[in-house]
Amino acid sequence: MMVYTYVGYFAAGLAVQVLVAKILKLCWIVLWRPYALTKSFEKQGIKGPSYSILHGTLPEMKTLLKAANGVVLDTNCHDIAQRVQPHYNRWSAEYGEVFLFWRGVQPAIRIADPKLAKQILSDKSGAYAQPQFDHRLLSFAGNGVGQLNGPDWVRHRSILTPAFTKDKLKLMTKRMAACTIDMIDDWKNRARIADHQHITIEMSEEFKKLTCDVITHTAFGSNYVEGGEVFKAQDELIHHCVATMADLYIPGSRFLPTPSNRQMWKMENNVNNSLRRLIQGRLESAQARGNLDGCYGDDVLGLLVEASKTTNKSLKLTMDEIIDECKQFFFSGHETTAKLLTWTVFLLSLHQEWQERLREEVLTECGMGIPDADMVSKLKLLNMVLLETLRLYCPVLETLRETSRATKLGDFLIPKGVFITIQLVQLHRSKEYWGEDANDFNPLRFKNGVSQAAKHPNAFLGFGMGPRTCLGQNFAMLEVKLVLSLLLQRFSFFLSPEYKHAPANYLTMEAQYGVPTIVKPLLSK
Repeated sequence: MMVYTYVGYFAAGLAVQVLVAKILKLCWIVLWRPYALTKSFEKQGIKGPSYSILHGTLPEMKTLLKAANGVVLDTNCHDIAQRVQPHYNRWSAEYGEVFLFWRGVQPAIRIADPKLAKQILSDKSGAYAQPQFDHRLLSFAGNGVGQLNGPDWVRHRSILTPAFTKDKLKLMTKRMAACTIDMIDDWKNRARIADHQHITIEMSEEFKKLTCDVITHTAFGSNYVEGGEVFKAQDELIHHCVATMADLYIPGSRFLPTPSNRQMWKMENNVNNSLRRLIQGRLESAQARGNLDGCYGDDVLGLLVEASKTTNKSLKLTMDEIIDECKQFFFSGHETTAKLLTWTVFLLSLHQEWQERLREEVLTECGMGIPDADMVSKLKLLNMVLLETLRLYCPVLETLRETSRATKLGDFLIPKGVFITIQLVQLHRSKEYWGEDANDFNPLRFKNGVSQAAKHPNAFLGFGMGPRTCLGQNFAMLEVKLVLSLLLQRFSFFLSPEYKHAPANYLTMEAQYGVPTIVKPLLSK
């Protein structure tokens, strides 16, 4: 009996020790660490908004964002930081270009300095790692090559890089053009039914459908019906997750069966099941033809499936890893490209003289035929307009990294585990680097290339830089140039009087009320 009593006392004592240890750790995370880091950064001249227990600076951030969402800007105003990131706008005015803020209990430093950005993005030592993102983001974007670090990142990048060689991209142009022609035919049909010389089209939704169609055909060798299932399921999940992204995240809460979590789990299952059907279709297709060469196709999906079958461990992927990569390519392959197309049409509708210059260039280089990759590579003015659109309305508003160890960044000592936010919206509008016309649409600033467009060669980070530069940037630029060439050959664009200028931060640079555009066919065909 005494033995059992001693065992009971021992177990109870151990439980108390564990509980005390957890309480102390919680106090360290919630109270002591924020206090100590705040003091440490203040000594280096880095200040910021006050930390609120558990919530950090999220309450002030949400208040400012809510107020900004009710503001409609002048249509000609490209100084949009006040609307899309009002919290950064206020804090930088109050605390300087480098400041400390808190995503809950997670410390973060905001910078908008090209020299510091270059140091971070060019690093190959692993000091600035990709952050381990909120599970809500991973649920729809996938834990793919864009989120991985170390050997896993090297393995995934090695597998995927062959899908984006110049020769592979050239082979994709016919399919890109075919998808665009389908959209053009639909527009012409709508104009005939309406019996008008013009129609009004909401560009953001239209380009979402187009880019989904393109990525489905070119990267996954499927059709819009199958790809549309993934797109629809992923889009629903994105909207659900973004709506809660600024809420306080409590570690472990994602496992609780709350109504919000149950809804998210259901949506995530829909995305995963849609992708499994695509993958299974590729496996069955290979099996039907005997698959004597061990090849499952030379597109993104084929390379991923082939990597699941290889015996080479350095190039092998699990089924879950394939699903994560598919999620990422569906998301990044259509979401950001659609935004670039949307904002380019917006700017061309606003600046008719540039629309005419581009149309003349397209007709000179491509005629009325369907352009190929070599033709669109000669469209210098179009390239300049796209770079200027990326500068003013970059789909990605900020780039994040996390210090994997204590690191010297410029003159600052940054402890391990601190997020560093490179604010592209502010960097791309800095008058220090871009001049007094930094908030104006001026594509000619890129006439001598990106490196000479500003006073610092790294003041433009539309596709990032360094070893983690965007894997699909050449794919995206080819697609956008091809789509716009085909549209400029056939239509002219004007902003609808219904348009409200309200750029918003919905994970990417969104038009809050869409971009209704008057489209006039140039030919009677």
